Amino acid sequence: MIHYQRDLAELTAQDFIDVVRLHAEDGVDFVTLHCGITRKTIEQIRKHKRKMNIVSRGGSLVFAWMSMTGQENPFYEHFDEILDICEEHDVTISLGDACRPGCLADATDVCQIEELVRLGELTKRAWDHNVQVMVEGPGHVPLDQVAANMEVQKSICMGAPFYVLGPLVTDIAPGYDHITAAIGGAVAAMSGAAFLCYVTPAEHLALPNVEDVKNGIIASKIAAHAADIAKGIPHARDIDDKMADARRVLDWDAQFACALDPETAKAIRDARLPEDDHSDTCSMCGKFCAVRSMNKALAGEHIDIL
Repeated sequence: MIHYQRDLAELTAQDFIDVVRLHAEDGVDFVTLHCGITRKTIEQIRKHKRKMNIVSRGGSLVFAWMSMTGQENPFYEHFDEILDICEEHDVTISLGDACRPGCLADATDVCQIEELVRLGELTKRAWDHNVQVMVEGPGHVPLDQVAANMEVQKSICMGAPFYVLGPLVTDIAPGYDHITAAIGGAVAAMSGAAFLCYVTPAEHLALPNVEDVKNGIIASKIAAHAADIAKGIPHARDIDDKMADARRVLDWDAQFACALDPETAKAIRDARLPEDDHSDTCSMCGKFCAVRSMNKALAGEHIDIL
């Protein structure tokens, strides 16, 4: 559409395939293709009356093209040709989830699962064609359904790497969706997701700026790290143990060195130092600091609190 500078309805199935070939010839490492949305999906979307319908940009455009032309999804219909292109140019396919839920009410519904079944079939066809794939996963999922979604994907897609968009565990936190995504992402990663897509505070609101991107990445890294610890990944907790050692002796520089975002941690402390000697405490508890009191008590020192 953009490449050809033509309206969506004027594009042919071959136009879609030719753009995939152009990307591959340009040397891209992977392409996201919404191959799993089919004519059957159109019937399901109209029949089951989702709250949010389709929230995938690419998925909605493929749906619109099929609706206007009456044809099958070219990425599905001509998947073998796409596999030939990807094998020749060593391109990995990210199998897009056009029917991912865009709100909690649509999570794990017929449309999402039926598409996932198609993606499982396409995963096997790609592997048989010497093409690697990863599978995109859901966006908005209640917390109690996240682990089950991971298990279903691993089963249907035979353990292909699962790439989840969050998932966001509530719909009511615009401005804080990096947090709702991190909550879902931690559970998803702990339960088998291979890759977390970060979400910024601007999600659902605006194009993210630099600060939004930073906050989204940090939140996603927290989720991934928490999951690595929960899964018992060797040495994943080493940095946490170093942080505990630094906190026990109130070594502030060592604490900053262990932090995911040292600059922010240092800036907060420096902006709110205690009025008195601040080498062995912070301004939250002051001389009532439990760590300070325990260090002094175990060393046999007098504990001054005034």
